[in-house]
Amino acid sequence: MKRFTATIAAASFLALTITACNSTTSTTENTTENNTDTIPNGEAGTTADCQPLETRDRNVPNQEPTFPEQTRACGITSETAFDVVVVTKGLDKPWAVEPLPNGDLLVTEKPGNMRIVSASGQVGEPISGVPKVVSRGQGGLLDVALSPNFASDNTIYWSFSEPRDGNKNATSVAKGVLSQDRRSLSNVKVIFQAKPAYDGGLHFGSRLAFGPDGMLYVTLGERSDKEMRPQAQHMDSHMGKVLRITPEGQPAPDNPFLNQQGVLPEIWTIGHRNVQASAFDSEGNLWVVDHGPQGGDEVNKLQAGKNYGWPVVTYGEEYSGQSIPSVTTKEGFEDPIYYWDPVIAPSGAQFYTGNAFPEWQGNLFVGSLKDQRLVRLKLEGNRVTGEEHLLTDRKQRVRDVRQDAEGNLFIVTDQQNGELWKITPKK
Repeated sequence: MKRFTATIAAASFLALTITACNSTTSTTENTTENNTDTIPNGEAGTTADCQPLETRDRNVPNQEPTFPEQTRACGITSETAFDVVVVTKGLDKPWAVEPLPNGDLLVTEKPGNMRIVSASGQVGEPISGVPKVVSRGQGGLLDVALSPNFASDNTIYWSFSEPRDGNKNATSVAKGVLSQDRRSLSNVKVIFQAKPAYDGGLHFGSRLAFGPDGMLYVTLGERSDKEMRPQAQHMDSHMGKVLRITPEGQPAPDNPFLNQQGVLPEIWTIGHRNVQASAFDSEGNLWVVDHGPQGGDEVNKLQAGKNYGWPVVTYGEEYSGQSIPSVTTKEGFEDPIYYWDPVIAPSGAQFYTGNAFPEWQGNLFVGSLKDQRLVRLKLEGNRVTGEEHLLTDRKQRVRDVRQDAEGNLFIVTDQQNGELWKITPKK
């Protein structure tokens, strides 16, 4: 188990001011943050200086953090001014956005379409060749990722809820070659199918991320229903796991449970509930942000072969208010680095590595569905030292956040008239 102690940087939290103007094409909405009272970034404050950003009542007040910095970090405020450009509107429940090398954006829509949105905001027709999805509940066309060799092979990968025998379904991963005109996919192949299949519409995961090792990391939910939850701890099930596979869908050759009897070889970590946010940091570590129960969303820095607890070790309670038969910490299980109570409903994550916003270097951005905002976490090693909530005035569910080569951030919002935003330095 992890234990951390630290003093935490202090900062005051100022509300964002956003001026919106609507247009059918790209529009710019200015957000200027003036910070005159904040201690400069990197300067440590005392415990008395810290004003936690989260002040709402806890859902489970009798649950205490395992270490002081595990929840309710100090509020911080960016000194950087930025513009928010509405690149386009009218997307149908967009689930993922992936910047392309030429400045265009590849977007998935949950009902089953994949589209190119040009840098100027023109929305292309659905790309042909995408397999049928089960658009049910939380299922549909989910994440998309570029091949590490996309510049030469034009290959993309995506996750989706795939129909299986009868009314059952499960998360699958496919790959295909995007045509030069960006209108179709060829050589489409389903390279991985999670098992077991299940007749349900919840907790499919799923994020895709290529690591610096060239392997594909796939996050999977445990399908939510009480009879399925224990499978997050079962080694003969993909449910509630993070998987590590080759670009062809085979188990990575040095996975931690390879060649163990009764264990699925793709498994990399276990004990997850419904991870819809994952990102690699600049040192090659994979971090995930898990949808927890009520009062239990959590940030984890993953290590191969480790157990992250669900459903036997967790913060939070059932959304009905009933208790969960579990504990918050236990020997042999990894404590979360950070958790939220109340929850934010995390989806999409990005470690900032660009030059456009030097102040944000190394920060972890997380989309929030429930609280309708973009969360910025300032990290020092394995602890969260500050939290900021951005774009709160927009009141839209943030589904995904991605960075392009120039250091801009792109966001898609989770609604039938979904939007694509670009965060860029203020001009």
